[in-house]
Amino acid sequence: MTFEHLDYAVRDGVARVTVNRPASCNAQSERTMTELGVAFDRAIADDAVRVIVLAGAGDHFSAGHDLKAAEDNGRGFTVEERYAFEQRFSFDLSMKIWDAPKPTIASVQGGCIAYGFVLANLCDLIVASDDAFFADPVVGTFASSGAGVLLHHTVLGLKLAKDMLYTGRRVGAQEAFDCGMVSRLVPRAELEAATEVLAQEIASKPPFALRLVKRSLHRALDIQGFRAALQAHFDTHQISHVSEEFRAMTRAGFTDPLKRG
Repeated sequence: MTFEHLDYAVRDGVARVTVNRPASCNAQSERTMTELGVAFDRAIADDAVRVIVLAGAGDHFSAGHDLKAAEDNGRGFTVEERYAFEQRFSFDLSMKIWDAPKPTIASVQGGCIAYGFVLANLCDLIVASDDAFFADPVVGTFASSGAGVLLHHTVLGLKLAKDMLYTGRRVGAQEAFDCGMVSRLVPRAELEAATEVLAQEIASKPPFALRLVKRSLHRALDIQGFRAALQAHFDTHQISHVSEEFRAMTRAGFTDPLKRG
């Protein structure tokens, strides 16, 4: 595949996957999500790659799903068609990133919103700039049940996750660092360099040992019900799309509710 929505480069054992749609704040269209899946497959299969970095070009990491594309594609969806579409381009892609056997790092600046929040937190570590903020306003703006992959309570803690989802408020970089979601907090000008230093440090470690420890950590979460909970919420998320509240909130179009939020 020739990448149109992202840049892919490998240097010194680190694959850098950069969504490059700054004009749309790196919103994820069907094409973007397809390319992300291909890029991760490529990095996973490449023995020269030891660490994968996920980044976004421009001022923001990601504004979430491309709402204009979602409106154009999804207006005529049946329940079954929407379920299949989101299974492929949201849930399955999410699990591909989560299950990547190599260490992954999200490099986050500016807005990290809705599914952008999910993408960053599917990575093992987050390096954030001091101007980064995290939000999931989907409950209030669309009367939907938050992002389709509900890992918020795992990365933020239950109380802060409820605060974010119930109110739609932004969690700033310092608060995200203080609660343990963000691994490194750096000035904006130092974000790329700091991410590279961390990636190289991890890349220098024995790759099989890293793979085993990541597998054990994720298995521990699965024993606690993490994967089953994600799958259960995905089904719940689909139900929210056929509620009268959802219809009322999105009748004027998918983009209008964000202006109200």
